[in-house]
Amino acid sequence: MANQTTQLLRDQARALHAYNAVAEVPIDKRADYEIAVNDLGATILRSGLCAALANLQRRKASYLLKHLAAADLPGLESPDATTLFAEIRKLDPETYMLVSRELLAVAKWLKRAAQADEGGS
Repeated sequence: MANQTTQLLRDQARALHAYNAVAEVPIDKRADYEIAVNDLGATILRSGLCAALANLQRRKASYLLKHLAAADLPGLESPDATTLFAEIRKLDPETYMLVSRELLAVAKWLKRAAQADEGGS
């Protein structure tokens, strides 16, 4: 029961973070943001976290990188959009897998928030 409650609270925090993050994306950037966030989870699963982050850097998806860095990720010391990739590359394999799972969950909520916001923009 306690584990289920902890998971619910974590998901609630992720959801709140996601909806607040999407709300701060300027209207003219939302289409590109949604494309990047829709691809993120699949890219993490298909190619790995580092490849997914490299893809976001290549796309210059600065808002999404900022939102991922602000997601309170385990094992990372307050990364920002410019240091997130470097900090993740330094992680030990166990922490890397933990951060990968956490970012998959964050990506899921960001995708939901971006889809829900379509009607509001």
